[in-house]
Amino acid sequence: MATIRTLGVVLLDPETENDIASEICKLLGRAILPVGQLDWPGGTGRGFGTAFFFTELVTATDGRQLLREYLLTADAITRAPYGEIGLRPSVTEPAGAASEGILLADFAAQWVHLPEVGLAAMLARGLHEYAESRGWRWRTQPVTEAVAAPSDAVARIGNAPASAFVLALGVAEDGSRPLEAAIERVVRDGDDIRITTELPAGYVGAPVFGVEETAGGDLAVHCLGLVLPGEGGGHRVATFDRIRAALAAVSPGA
Repeated sequence: MATIRTLGVVLLDPETENDIASEICKLLGRAILPVGQLDWPGGTGRGFGTAFFFTELVTATDGRQLLREYLLTADAITRAPYGEIGLRPSVTEPAGAASEGILLADFAAQWVHLPEVGLAAMLARGLHEYAESRGWRWRTQPVTEAVAAPSDAVARIGNAPASAFVLALGVAEDGSRPLEAAIERVVRDGDDIRITTELPAGYVGAPVFGVEETAGGDLAVHCLGLVLPGEGGGHRVATFDRIRAALAAVSPGA
């Protein structure tokens, strides 16, 4: 495995940014799902966001290494009476077996809430059971522990703007949720990491990626964390050092 230089995430030229945005869409486009908040079934949405699958290795009480899968998003978009997790054709199989979103009553109760991080997490087991009971399977590309930024990579983010990529499901005028990869900038803001511009509707909860240069001169992509609600013309990022610590506190073993 390549050694990362202690340079922090880097600011890339526009051509390289476009190439990386395209590659992230190809490699992780099926990690993300649209989320909508509702006051009642069939009602007008009260807010939209993006969630993504994340897998990590955990040590069970008997010492075994197990793979645990979550659906992660921003806590702020999980507080409605009802919620819908959308189903995109590319994330289910066989083709056409699942077309409608998953409507959940008492939406807030479906998540583990970690407001100190701004995070909401749902164990993916229930989503797999839901699919199995209806004769289809998930076909996803989760953000893995290897892709999620380690603490030292987060710590290397500095005050100078660096390239960042937000993989999200936006909200089109017709209500559809297109896959989008926004090229943005991240900076350090005290103890926080911040995206410097206001993002469109649907982006809250989406994964944010940064790039570091390796010792060999290659570029390594990390998932820095997820987008929190906008404030002050930008967005704080719930970074993976905090996400890992919060998940470990609520589910330390299997």
